[in-house]
Amino acid sequence: MTAIEKQIELILSLNPNYSEMDKIYLTNHLLSLVGDEALNLPAAEDFLKNLDSLVEVAVTNKKIADTLSAKQILEAQIMDLATPSPSQVNHVFWDKYQAGAKRATDWFFNLSKANNYIQTRAIAKNIVFPAKTEYGDLEITINMSKPEKDPKDIAAAAKLKNAGYPACALCMETEGYAGRNNFAARANHRIIRFLLGGKVWGFQYSPYAYFNEHAIFLDEKHEPMVINQTTFSNLLAIIDMFPEYFVGSNADLPIVGGSMLSHEHYQGGRHVFPMAKAKIETELNLSDYPDVKAGIVKWPMSVIRLVSSDKGELINAAEHIRKIWANYTDEKVNVRAVTNGIKHHTITPIAQKVAGKYQLDLVLRDNQTSDKYPDGIFHPHADVQHIKKENIGLIEVMGRAILPARLKSELNEVKKYLLNQSNQLNPIHKTWADELSQEYSWNETNADAQLQVAVGKVFARVLEDAGVFKRDKVGMAAFKRFCEKI
Repeated sequence: MTAIEKQIELILSLNPNYSEMDKIYLTNHLLSLVGDEALNLPAAEDFLKNLDSLVEVAVTNKKIADTLSAKQILEAQIMDLATPSPSQVNHVFWDKYQAGAKRATDWFFNLSKANNYIQTRAIAKNIVFPAKTEYGDLEITINMSKPEKDPKDIAAAAKLKNAGYPACALCMETEGYAGRNNFAARANHRIIRFLLGGKVWGFQYSPYAYFNEHAIFLDEKHEPMVINQTTFSNLLAIIDMFPEYFVGSNADLPIVGGSMLSHEHYQGGRHVFPMAKAKIETELNLSDYPDVKAGIVKWPMSVIRLVSSDKGELINAAEHIRKIWANYTDEKVNVRAVTNGIKHHTITPIAQKVAGKYQLDLVLRDNQTSDKYPDGIFHPHADVQHIKKENIGLIEVMGRAILPARLKSELNEVKKYLLNQSNQLNPIHKTWADELSQEYSWNETNADAQLQVAVGKVFARVLEDAGVFKRDKVGMAAFKRFCEKI
């Protein structure tokens, strides 16, 4: 079998647009993309390696430039042939949904992997391990999946004018977009449409998933993120639609929000995060909402959990808390709703169904800065930024660390340093490494495990830094003062 024949086999298995009668047409279409020299190219052992072979032939034949973006654009073009049209994908999804949400999401998830939209090989490179803490087992990941920028692409992108189309990576206009040096290839990308609060929204998977079935729910319109009563209503509507998924939203302010504040969207998926396993440690009485059980969650960040079978009352209770938090100030613990006319308070909400009831976790966020903490008072402080400096968004709030790829090599050098071996220790880790050398006894047998424990402790500290009300006596008393207001 040739590489072209193997690719056509995949196309016919995934895309009902084509049948055996289309083989000649598909052969010629593929040859136009990669060059006639591919006609006798032997098939690789699996479909993704076969795709690699076709792309490399295209480079050899000078059909595309030898750059990362050009290769990714061609990969998506080839796999677009194996992907049903957007209307067909939506038709099949909602047809399968009639037999249950899981049947529909399973089909769409498997299609998104099979057509290489979800970058399974890249995701497999991520480093993942658990870390025991007083808050339960946190999840540590070192994100190796997103490829480094190709210098030739960076140089070419610098010469491009910003076309403004698509407006951002979350816009529906990315569906089928070829891509360019400074914008990801999306020819094989498909989005499920659905109505949410009377508006059209989209549902897709993340190409570089941070957890199982990492889904994104996005507004049809390119509008900034906002947390309000509609947010809570939308989140609960989504878990009604997809009851086996959780869904949550990043906060809507810089520093405490995610990296995409310009486009309203939520994230969800089939994963139980550490925060969801954490228990309520202090029960609260919401007298105006008797059908809502509430409590403070034992977690490094400041979390109020609401549970109810009454969706409407739960939404109203959440909005009540959000409004009070938006205007709440406690100078004793540096909590200020507004400074110099700038609002600082918002919420990171997470919804899921537990034992047939709606559960809504409200994580209090405050994005103030100060001379002492220019990156954020409630942000990873300087002494832990050698491990994590970036914003603490939705996924990390729930206990799954997304750490930078640099740590793979840097932590290896830390290990060598601790084992008194020749090393190239990054100076940013020196203080931490010296502390570790005193805290543990190090040898070749225990080094990897102990270093993972140490990273987990740092991540727990990162979350404590991001917590508004600290876990000490003063902080918890302040948290209870706030809860008395609700």
